[in-house]
Amino acid sequence: MAKVIFYEKTGCRNNTKQKTLLTAAGHQVEAHNILEEKWTKERLRWFFNNRPVADWFNRSSPRIKSGEINPEQIDAETALNLMLEEPLLIRRPLIQVGYRGEIGFDTQVIENWIGLTPKDEALQEVSQKLMSTDLQGCAHKNGGHHHH
Repeated sequence: MAKVIFYEKTGCRNNTKQKTLLTAAGHQVEAHNILEEKWTKERLRWFFNNRPVADWFNRSSPRIKSGEINPEQIDAETALNLMLEEPLLIRRPLIQVGYRGEIGFDTQVIENWIGLTPKDEALQEVSQKLMSTDLQGCAHKNGGHHHH
């Protein structure tokens, strides 16, 4: 079992599915709202590791979808400044376990890192169902937000 520090957009359906998978695998999830966190360039950069700058961005962000921001044409310094101003641009989730950080929810990376296998047989079906869905990006990108 790992203690997983999970930076999410509170209320995001995919982040909720991702936390369910981690919990089912026996991990302790400590969730934080990515939009309310006090980020620094250094701290964000640590999560991004050696990934290309374009991979740092949340492709569902309105400013990216509108074409106002093109992640492929931005340098690291500009990207970090934009993200400090508008955390919605940061690819989610940011995940920290011990001294390692990751961005996004690549199930293969996470399986190899801390494991995603359910600890309980009863949870296996739930986990398999969730694993078969698109866990990257935003679940409501095609139909807009549905708030009740």
